[in-house]
Amino acid sequence: MGFFDRDERLAKLDKLGYILVDLKRIVDFEIFRPLLAGALEKKQNSTNGGRPALDPIFMFKILILQRLYNLSDERVEFQINDRLTFQRVLGLDINSPVPDYTSVWLFREKLTASGVIKQLFDLFTEKLSERGLIQKGGTIVDATFVEVPKQRNTREENEMIKEGKTPSEWEKKPQKLSHKDVDARWAKKNKATYYGYINHLLGDAPSKFMRDYIVTNASVHDSQCGSQLIGEKNEGENGFGDSAYKSAEMDAHLVSCKVNNFIHEKVRRGHPLSEKSKETNRKKSGVRCLVEHIFGCRENSMGGIFLKTIGIERARTGIGLMNLAYNMLRLVQLRRLGRAPNWPCPASA
Repeated sequence: MGFFDRDERLAKLDKLGYILVDLKRIVDFEIFRPLLAGALEKKQNSTNGGRPALDPIFMFKILILQRLYNLSDERVEFQINDRLTFQRVLGLDINSPVPDYTSVWLFREKLTASGVIKQLFDLFTEKLSERGLIQKGGTIVDATFVEVPKQRNTREENEMIKEGKTPSEWEKKPQKLSHKDVDARWAKKNKATYYGYINHLLGDAPSKFMRDYIVTNASVHDSQCGSQLIGEKNEGENGFGDSAYKSAEMDAHLVSCKVNNFIHEKVRRGHPLSEKSKETNRKKSGVRCLVEHIFGCRENSMGGIFLKTIGIERARTGIGLMNLAYNMLRLVQLRRLGRAPNWPCPASA
């Protein structure tokens, strides 16, 4: 390799505008340090030996890269060793040591135990609002399934799980129990069957950022989380959602929160929609469909909506990181289009 070959390769990546080059330049990861440090804080006067802990921002960047490409712990270790762009985002050289996949797993487990993922998402969303990127011109509620590895249980075992019990045979085999997801549930929609969890989200219509989310098992209907996502904080906004969110309770909730109701009208048995209602729904769809861009990006650009974890707490971590990574990616997209200010803002701003 020539003396300037590496610099020339990096300059070419800059010219091509690769997404990860912009991610490092645009997103200020240091804003997450206080929350991460608090979540990982060790007990005072600890006398544990061993090597020093890896920098939390460095490890957090690995988790974001993992969710941007939907990689397993083993694959993200390989990609860091293999890809120049991954090394560049992490600030590594070709001869820098790379943490192994168990270090990635342990770091994520610590964040899961601390419950800090939602706080990290909320912090980033707050910063986006401060810079005027979340415009609050309209908000959209929707939900998507996040599948996990299917469990091959008997009907009796599934019934016990639904009742909140653990089959006695599993308790006798701790290793088997550790691979059993007792939180995930089956669900059926449009003749398709899903197993796992649901990511209930609140999207910002003008910018296509995600503003909030709730994670539940797959058996929870969309409408049960709609009123939790849209509230008094959305006063004066237009609230959009498909007909799954339409109910007398939801209508009353939106009135009490002073949110303009643009939820789709629902067809009821024996009461088909009038032509006027159909036309109104079509107009509402022009805005509501924007949330599908979020799902499409995560399904196509981010490697799909699938997790290989066990339990709802780990699912909340994986889905939360997925949502946060999407918002970072969306920020990069808007910055490329010239529709977002520089990040971070100058100290004088």
